Amino acid sequence: MIRVRHLTHRYGDREVVRDVSFHVRKGEIFGFIGPNGAGKTTTIRIMATLMEPSSGRVEIDDIDVEVDPEAVRRRIGYMADNPGVYERVTVSEYLDFFAAAYRVPQGERASTVSAVVELTDLGQLRDRLVAELSKGMKQRIQLARTLLHDPKVLILDEPASDLDPRARIEMRDLLMELRRMGKTIFLSSHILAELADMCTSVAILEKGRLVAAGPVDAIARAIDRGASGEGKPRRRARLRILGSTLMVSDVLAARGVEIEPIGDVQNGSCVIAFDGDDNALADMVRALVSSGVPLVGIEPERNELERIFLEVTRGDLQ
Repeated sequence: MIRVRHLTHRYGDREVVRDVSFHVRKGEIFGFIGPNGAGKTTTIRIMATLMEPSSGRVEIDDIDVEVDPEAVRRRIGYMADNPGVYERVTVSEYLDFFAAAYRVPQGERASTVSAVVELTDLGQLRDRLVAELSKGMKQRIQLARTLLHDPKVLILDEPASDLDPRARIEMRDLLMELRRMGKTIFLSSHILAELADMCTSVAILEKGRLVAAGPVDAIARAIDRGASGEGKPRRRARLRILGSTLMVSDVLAARGVEIEPIGDVQNGSCVIAFDGDDNALADMVRALVSSGVPLVGIEPERNELERIFLEVTRGDLQ
């Protein structure tokens, strides 16, 4: 659905996107990740036909964004980071205005606005002034605006920025519903925990270069295959047991596993650091259980996406 090939962009002599390539499949929620200044917004603006690349190609639904930008715009819904809204109009007036801008026929405009209002759960607010609404509701209106012309692809730059916890949860649930409806969603965010709950694939940029791309589980397996090599990070998992974590040390220390209690050893929580993949972790669980250790919980110390991000990036800025 989205194909980026050897994309490069320069501002004067400064190269901010450098030979970036990745592929977003139909129906995915695809996470686009990187620190500030990594080149994410530049890439997104090129995808949204707002800028032209210095070199390389971007195709959306098999249409080159430079060759036929008008056709691309009919297929995408673009939500910029902090785009702002017209505040002295009602929610219905705001959406009606953009429906006209998207050239929705006048006879279909009212029903289109009503359908989008219902989908985004804005019905109780449709007669309220936009200026009276919370940040979360304004973000929801922005997302509603992108849906008025029924695009195949949504390109969303930090849609959960500055939202409170409830608004973030509601935004996440709405995006999941849009995916179930068949939308392809390209999502940039700094909130890795939320992306981990939604995304099946990601691309990670640092200093304008792609450092990882593909399905989250495939990237994690590639990292794990090299985890025991010299200088490679060890995997870490959090354990909870009934009793002292010294029981974990007694069983696993001989296997070269590092055990770090969380607080007092008697509180039953610790982090283990080890080499290997999920099979190695399963072997350790079996060893603990067969030794009578009352194991009640095990989980990654970080979610998989946070772990990947920390292990493939260095924290460098452009």
